[in-house]
Amino acid sequence: MEFGLRALGARSILGDARNPTLQATMNLKIKFRESFRPFAPCVLREQASEYFGLRPDQESPYMLDVAPLLEKHRLALAPDQLERMSQSEDLRERVNMLRSSLPAVTHVDYSARVQTVDAGRHGRFCRLLEAFNRLTGCPVLVNTSFNVRGEPLVCTPEDAYRCFLATDIDALVLEDCLLLKDQIPGQLTQTARRTHLTKFKPD
Repeated sequence: MEFGLRALGARSILGDARNPTLQATMNLKIKFRESFRPFAPCVLREQASEYFGLRPDQESPYMLDVAPLLEKHRLALAPDQLERMSQSEDLRERVNMLRSSLPAVTHVDYSARVQTVDAGRHGRFCRLLEAFNRLTGCPVLVNTSFNVRGEPLVCTPEDAYRCFLATDIDALVLEDCLLLKDQIPGQLTQTARRTHLTKFKPD
């Protein structure tokens, strides 16, 4: 069980930080909040300093420290992008400009609220991140709380299943069970989804 304001891997929505459309998709179709809001990265502890401005021995297991993304992972913005960004008052346009190799967790100022993940504290979550790293060469995932805006973090399997059906989350893992959205016969109707989501006021 997790306690507090942060999801630390036990009750989390996870995503591929390399996906340039993931931030907007997760905000609009899963969290139901403004599309410009940033997401936090989780990273294997031993590789955290290779991606973020942390000391090699520095830990942030509770997602409390903010660190910049290192220069080597940033992408240079083209002159026309810089001009558009300086003239645009639409924060969504500024946020969605590709500015790093980890666009889903890179905010406009390159800052990130980092969670370092290690085997001692995080066990199964660490093994998942290690497996993702082996498959992709990337030890970083998006980690956000398993809820929609205004809703408490899910607590029970029933909470998780209800939130899963009411959003556009692709897959749900409960212990050793994997549920895929496109294989679930009893989808919620749009009315049922709206009824669930309207219980929770926007931030």
